[in-house]
Amino acid sequence: QVQLVESGGGLVQAGGSLRLSCAASGIPFSLYGAGWYRQAPGKQRESVAAARSDGSTNYADSVKGRFTISRDNAKKMVYLQMNSLKPEDTAVYYCNANLYATAYWGQGTQVTVSS
Repeated sequence: QVQLVESGGGLVQAGGSLRLSCAASGIPFSLYGAGWYRQAPGKQRESVAAARSDGSTNYADSVKGRFTISRDNAKKMVYLQMNSLKPEDTAVYYCNANLYATAYWGQGTQVTVSS
């Protein structure tokens, strides 16, 4: 059974930091692309950051320079370090693992940034 379990969300003041973690199980994680998405109330889910199986990364323009994605294939983990948080970063953050047409999602973790 495939599972992606996020943790690390919470309430933080603007300018603060949070680190999200995602633990994967049931898949050969090193073969999969991994990423973080977010969905704010009333908005569509959007890609925040991605870490491909070859280690390359990319980021949404809105988080470049503030967020860092990393992965540990041995531990089957993917992380999102979020610094200089802004109120507009408030959303439910989802972990994603993908390989070709197959995608798995975590249950989401709430991040709330107060002004």
